[in-house]
Amino acid sequence: MLKQRIVTALAMAGLFLAAVLFLPLLWLAFMLGVVVCLGGWEWARLAGWRSSLSRGLFVLTLGVLLAALFVYAELGLAPQREQVQPVLGIACLWWSFSLLWVKSYPASAVLWRSRVMRSLMGLLILASAWLAAVYLLAFPRGGLLLVVMVVIVAATDIGAYFSGTRFGRHKLAVHVSPAKTWEGFWGGVACATLLAVALWSVLPARMAHISLAAVIAVVVTTALASVVGDLTVSMVKRESGVKDSGSLLPGHGGLLDRLDSLCSAAPVFALGLLLAGW
Repeated sequence: MLKQRIVTALAMAGLFLAAVLFLPLLWLAFMLGVVVCLGGWEWARLAGWRSSLSRGLFVLTLGVLLAALFVYAELGLAPQREQVQPVLGIACLWWSFSLLWVKSYPASAVLWRSRVMRSLMGLLILASAWLAAVYLLAFPRGGLLLVVMVVIVAATDIGAYFSGTRFGRHKLAVHVSPAKTWEGFWGGVACATLLAVALWSVLPARMAHISLAAVIAVVVTTALASVVGDLTVSMVKRESGVKDSGSLLPGHGGLLDRLDSLCSAAPVFALGLLLAGW
């Protein structure tokens, strides 16, 4: 199983880097949209839609929403901060509410366990993540920024895994994800902080106005958001009575099991860059 997970992870990383390096923005936006819609197929099941028709309608709705955001934000041309920032702000506000729901689960499930609410959650999570990712690509060296965001999430996850395995004693969210610990959480934050210092040290001269404190703030809040995303999807899976969101990725379960942290990290990272003056 471990070998299968490693092979799948390496294949995903290779495809992601190749797409970022070689595909133009429109094609990359389309490919990311396909990935998000596949995640939407899995989310429809978590939302309680069982038939292929109902799940297909959910994916169709998600696709129409992505297309509407693409046109509204002029992502194919020169997206303006004034158009995108409110959407990113709403997404970040949503993740703040989600943190409260995770903290108070299972009591909080009364607020969101209906199929309609879970469907709206999925549309907001997946669409805002796609918008943030495509918007990042419109920045100078946008592909590199997208890779940096993925590295932040990966570093946080790796730091949490090893510190949690070695020192984990106190449960982080026992009703949502019993394996996660506070020791693992702080290990992930520590790795993210070290990564922030490393990133600041290699910033180009034209970015000298961005302070170390700003870089740490953006990276650490992105890391924190990735944890919330992971816990939120785990919470919905637990309420839905499933272990994995699907079986698309050998050794990894479903696509959402790999996208959960990225979905929450993307809008926080993009908004953080804007506020930091990138």
